[in-house]
Amino acid sequence: MQLQTCTIIAGLFVSFVGILLLVVNTEDFKEPAQLMYGIVLDAGSSHTSVFIYKWPADKQNGTGIVSQHSECHVKGGGISSYAGIKGAAARSLEECMDKATKSIPKSRQRITPVYLGATAGMRLLNISKPKESAEVLKEVGEKLKSYPFSFKGASILTGQDEGAYGWITVNYLLENFIKYGFVGRWISPGRDTVGALDFGGASTQITFVTKQTVENMDKLMKLRLYGRDYQIYTHSFLCYGQDQALLRLLAHLIRTQGSDTSIVHPCYPADYNSSIKLSSVFDTPCVKRQTPYKPDDELQIKGTGNYNQCLGNVSQLFSFSNCSYSRCSFDGVFQPNITGNFMAFSAFYYIHQFMQKAAGFFITSPADLEHAAQFVCNMSFQQMQNKFPTEGNHLRDYCAESVLTRVLLINGYGFSDLSFSHISFQEKVEDTSVGWSLGYMLSLSNLLDAENVKVRKALRPDAWRAAVLLFSVLVIASLFFLLRTYQKNGTKLCCYI
Repeated sequence: MQLQTCTIIAGLFVSFVGILLLVVNTEDFKEPAQLMYGIVLDAGSSHTSVFIYKWPADKQNGTGIVSQHSECHVKGGGISSYAGIKGAAARSLEECMDKATKSIPKSRQRITPVYLGATAGMRLLNISKPKESAEVLKEVGEKLKSYPFSFKGASILTGQDEGAYGWITVNYLLENFIKYGFVGRWISPGRDTVGALDFGGASTQITFVTKQTVENMDKLMKLRLYGRDYQIYTHSFLCYGQDQALLRLLAHLIRTQGSDTSIVHPCYPADYNSSIKLSSVFDTPCVKRQTPYKPDDELQIKGTGNYNQCLGNVSQLFSFSNCSYSRCSFDGVFQPNITGNFMAFSAFYYIHQFMQKAAGFFITSPADLEHAAQFVCNMSFQQMQNKFPTEGNHLRDYCAESVLTRVLLINGYGFSDLSFSHISFQEKVEDTSVGWSLGYMLSLSNLLDAENVKVRKALRPDAWRAAVLLFSVLVIASLFFLLRTYQKNGTKLCCYI
């Protein structure tokens, strides 16, 4: 009996010491894992943003752990605005790229990938001036190669790619593809995906999963992510981004009012007056001028702030009549019925936020959107300046942008009283900005898996410490209990620990 007692106690003690040593020699007291980084330059039509993403270097699959490290907004216009000005596009990137160099540890810089993706602004430049487009891409590429990172290329995204990458970003951040479960494994949450609504300076994109037959196969993309197949409808409307749409509206007013010298603008606030050069209206592929004009001539513009007239003129930028499919959004483009939840980001978010602040109520229905747009258009420029003193000259465009948002979402994409309430207008998910750039990097860096992830994730060091502490308490309590039990029974210990 005494021998058995000694054997039990000694065995427990040896097991405890062995496990403790095992833990100490593994992950418990190691330095935290180093981070991997990735840089994406979102070269949009109106500006360029530099995003730095990060994820733990010791993970075999980056699924679910990529987050935003920082972002930097390049001063000046988009890279397409520097066409014909040698070296200007490259120089514009220097400040943000210098910040990126300081932000990322030197030990990680050589293995940090850098991607530049250009969107609708460069798509337009490539249409009108392909040689200048190629030169801009070449010079920004050479500039990015000069930094101590791993440059992976500068390219122009198609509208379909831009929409799909935005959709991937949204659902990745919402953990709709895969998430880490309490059972210690990456699991598919089985949730429905969320559609993506992007509103840029030169184009707008709509992307969502549909079970309907896609009658125009050019609008269909099939993706396989984490063992699941997705059939997404995606379309990009070039020239319907906010900046290009506003230029098209100006050209429409010039044409319908028959004057190159002065026009009345129903979407500009009452008491707002300005003048612009005609070249600023017509120097874009989105605006077709049928008759000759003098580019340096001044156009006088007087705002009237008339919602109904603004709505009528903005609506004429869209064509809702011709459709060769069972259903179209506008301009004869096939679109299945709206289904599920959506996230609206980019300019949609900022316009929506301004409308709510100006009107003083939450926008949750098409009727609310209509009323808020009316409220914005009825404000004079002085009233806007008094209420929003930091907005500057952008106040001029909020009526037109509000009406454009209303026509695009309700008349164009077909959101109804029921489906509109399923739109979430967001700038970020937690600390990560919503846009196509994260989805772009995930795809090009192979951080998205086509099949299910089969790896069990190890406990973090703090969890190991807690487990060791709990085990130690249990072992000590067991030893104490055994000692008390045998002492009460008059048993003498025959061994020493």
